[in-house]
Amino acid sequence: MSSPLPRSIRRWKLPVAAAALLVGVTVPGATAAQAGVTETATAGVATAESGTAAGATTAYDDSYYEGAIGKSGTALKSALHTIISDQTKISYSAVWTALKNTDQDPADSGNVILLYSGKSRSKSLSGGDVGDWNREHVWAKSHGGFGTATGPGTDLHHLRPTDVQINSIRGNKDFDRGGSSVSGAPGNYTDSDSFEPRDAVKGDVARMILYMAVRYEGTDGWPDLEPNNHVSNGSAPYHGRLSVLKQWNEQDPPDAFERRRNEVIHSAYQHNRNPFIDHPEWVEAIW
Repeated sequence: MSSPLPRSIRRWKLPVAAAALLVGVTVPGATAAQAGVTETATAGVATAESGTAAGATTAYDDSYYEGAIGKSGTALKSALHTIISDQTKISYSAVWTALKNTDQDPADSGNVILLYSGKSRSKSLSGGDVGDWNREHVWAKSHGGFGTATGPGTDLHHLRPTDVQINSIRGNKDFDRGGSSVSGAPGNYTDSDSFEPRDAVKGDVARMILYMAVRYEGTDGWPDLEPNNHVSNGSAPYHGRLSVLKQWNEQDPPDAFERRRNEVIHSAYQHNRNPFIDHPEWVEAIW
């Protein structure tokens, strides 16, 4: 994870080949089914490295994404929905353990990296007290009213560990630029109706929101989630601001941490992928 850029400087972040940092990372208490996840994730990061550039291929194109290759617009969105809807669902209580794996600090296996602050915090400090980290729904669970029910409420592709107080500050706000600096999380800003994450995870946030919009199309009992260009979406199944999210996807390409996370979710938990991490250019192809 890189340090946040000063607010006055807007730069395009180049992909970082940091897979070497991930070698040897282990997960305390991992089940037999999770054995070797780190090796698989590291290998996946290396093979997917070429997929960060527009039009490049990934190791999954001929298999996982076979039905989507060559498509664009609504046809691409529909194909990706079909592909990523084939997933294993986990309970909300199981999310605690999963996040200790998916968001493990590459430099300290006893810690997780917090999404908004970028701080490394002990895995044992999971809970609801000041100083703890909890489970942040990046697609705010009130936007569509799915709560914490198994399904969109427990989908690891948009759940991240965050500081309890910063999670509360973000609340259910849409994403946009501007506002006042967030105490305890330099580089983050918020106002009455929006939240701006630090530069190092702007793209992560965009790709998580857009994953949810493709995965949940109203066909499996859950609301049809869609991005729009508004803030203050309230309880409607929309999340904004799309024009800004698209810019963030370009500004902050997937890095090694985000790609490893995608691999771990795919290999050990849900067995589906966030296609916009493998192919960030598909954001523009659909929207």
